[in-house]
Amino acid sequence: MHDRIYFDNAATTALAPEVLEAMMPYLTEKFGNPSSVYSYGRESRNAIETARKQVAQALNAHAGEIFFTSGGTESNNTAITGAVRDLGCKRIISSPIEHNAVLNTIAYLQMRGEAQFFPVKLLSDGHIDLEHLEQLLAADAGKTLVTLMHANNEIGNLLDIETVSRMCRQYGAVFHSDMVQTVGHYPIDLQRTPVHFISGSAHKFHGPKGAGLLYINEKIHVEPFLHGGGQERKMRSGTENLYGIVGLAGALKLALDGYEKDSAYIRSLKKYMAEQLKNFIPGIEFNGDYSGRSLYTVLNVSLPKSEKSEMLLYNLDMNQICVSAGSACSSGAVRGSHVIRALNRDPDTVALRFSFCKHNTREEVDTVVEKLRELV
Repeated sequence: MHDRIYFDNAATTALAPEVLEAMMPYLTEKFGNPSSVYSYGRESRNAIETARKQVAQALNAHAGEIFFTSGGTESNNTAITGAVRDLGCKRIISSPIEHNAVLNTIAYLQMRGEAQFFPVKLLSDGHIDLEHLEQLLAADAGKTLVTLMHANNEIGNLLDIETVSRMCRQYGAVFHSDMVQTVGHYPIDLQRTPVHFISGSAHKFHGPKGAGLLYINEKIHVEPFLHGGGQERKMRSGTENLYGIVGLAGALKLALDGYEKDSAYIRSLKKYMAEQLKNFIPGIEFNGDYSGRSLYTVLNVSLPKSEKSEMLLYNLDMNQICVSAGSACSSGAVRGSHVIRALNRDPDTVALRFSFCKHNTREEVDTVVEKLRELV
């Protein structure tokens, strides 16, 4: 177990021991239902509202704008569906490299005739073509939703979110950003960069799985996605995931407290790995703007296809090395990545994503590079 090398932190991270400790009381003696009126339930209710204030403070938002969900997928679905059904957005501008939780929601709404999808073009380095985005926004006076991820989960490219936010304001568009890869990894200030919706997920920053957040700007109102007893200020019925919510808030605080130190360390690790791969693996290519505007946690490479590289993931796994091909968020078989395809990458290459966290080491990088040399 301990000699396993885990380079798949963009898929999920290990639960921080401090976060588990904060969650434990709510898994054991503090199990009251937050909707009950007696003190036992009030204690749970207070824990949720304290968590909400912590999260709001971390994102420079108001507590009333934070809703707890089951994760990024639910948050994305709620935001996009709400923008179409309640805010009257008949056009959706998005990119071909969004997470499937966004693309499949758009496809569903389009299939039902509720909205039309306008894909924005990509530049050769995987960034959004902002000129094309502006053309799409200017082309039609109809109410438009722009949904673009803050950072791509496979290639790591970071969106110029200030510019997109400004454009959306100028053209009166609703702006949703899937921030699943950046909440907890960067300081985010929602007063400075106005958006209407953002999505986040605890398990990407050393919190528990099954706990996410949806920010809804107080200037807009969408109808609930789930109906029932009226929890989450009537926006998301269902008994709250109490320990998950406590864990999410604790993990976010921990992540932002350690941001300066951890991000500098992880960035140096990514840079080191890129250099080692360049030096030792002939024919390797890097996907996305890996040394420019990019997540410090993600490095995506393409290797020439060969007898050996076809079996690469399997062989790495046999050697106790966890990485992913493209993305891990579509469960099951590797169907090749829609993101790598959208970049028009040579089909005769195999893409691998390495994603790091503060627990990874240079020694692990050396081991993986050495192993890749053997296998390729």
